[in-house]
Amino acid sequence: MAFRALPVAALPSVDYPTIQVNASLPGASPETMASTVATPLEREFSTIAGISQMSSTNSQAALRLRCSFR
Repeated sequence: MAFRALPVAALPSVDYPTIQVNASLPGASPETMASTVATPLEREFSTIAGISQMSSTNSQAALRLRCSFR
């Protein structure tokens, strides 16, 4: 009956799924990455049910978009 010795928490720590999308557009400025790549991707990802948080980082020729689910 070892299961009785297992700890029980009222609010256990839970890790929710997260995805990361990396995109590149050679020669593009951070502003171009934001308007041409990040905004359309964010618009499409925002239609997915269950996403609780979204963030993106634009740099020279690169984009990182992260989505966390509940």
